[in-house]
Amino acid sequence: HADVIFVWAVLAGSSVGLLASTSGRLYSSAFYALGDTRTPLKFAAIRFTLTGALGYLCAIVLPPLLGVAPRWGVAGLTASAGISGWVEFALLRWGLGRRIGPTGPGRSLVQKLWAIALVASASAVAAKLWIVPAAGPRLRALVVIPIFGAVYLGLARAAGITELERFLGYLMLRLGIRRRSGQYPPRT
Repeated sequence: HADVIFVWAVLAGSSVGLLASTSGRLYSSAFYALGDTRTPLKFAAIRFTLTGALGYLCAIVLPPLLGVAPRWGVAGLTASAGISGWVEFALLRWGLGRRIGPTGPGRSLVQKLWAIALVASASAVAAKLWIVPAAGPRLRALVVIPIFGAVYLGLARAAGITELERFLGYLMLRLGIRRRSGQYPPRT
């Protein structure tokens, strides 16, 4: 059980920068398409340097300061790489925005999605603590994951997230379910 928790922490640290790293590759490709190879290289060098500095801090310096076993520094190491990925992503997005104008989702959409994710996460934690506090991990998963998903999707639908509406339209089309007039806009 302790080893599973440790591996989970390492993977959770890795997930910190997963979205930023994948999105950053798209922005780097856009620079290459524009014939600019220096800008992504410069930002990658910043990421590399920051990863090294934050990695040292999180893996070597912080565990003793926090009073945790040194082996937990590995989770800090993966998280520090994720944080550096977000810095590189922000730099790439900023740099491309200066060249071609604004790119990616607007700040309002990102704030909505984060708020929705936080509320859905709180709902899942509440379900874990109050609905199935003594249950085993499988039963907890069968309760907690659908609650998270339902809250997330319900709030996203209530917030009018266009991508969700398009996905639901596509899903209903694939399932052969007819749309009511004005519901789930078709893909454009």
